[in-house]
Amino acid sequence: MSFSGQPGERPGYEVDIARGIKTIEWLKTELVSNVASLFRGMLKNNDDVIGESLANLVIGCYLLGRRLGVNFAALDAKIEHMARLNVDNDHEVERWYGDFSAFLDHVKGRKK
Repeated sequence: MSFSGQPGERPGYEVDIARGIKTIEWLKTELVSNVASLFRGMLKNNDDVIGESLANLVIGCYLLGRRLGVNFAALDAKIEHMARLNVDNDHEVERWYGDFSAFLDHVKGRKK
């Protein structure tokens, strides 16, 4: 990526870039932290911690995607597409439990 113009030409431009980088780095650490929290919750069989950690991971992924230029609707579409591919490709988890189909049914129910 290249930038045109002289440094300082646009007030606050460098601050915006630094803030964006800092935000992305913070979101990445939050994701890792929530994975660790999820694993601790699983180890202790704590449903509240598991649920909170999973919810925070989903939110974190959406926010990180937005900071990286992927809007929420595009991410939703990609998630649905990937789930459909796993159904179509007879993924083992789909074959054994029907989880991808159940997920797609859940998504359809939320759209109503």
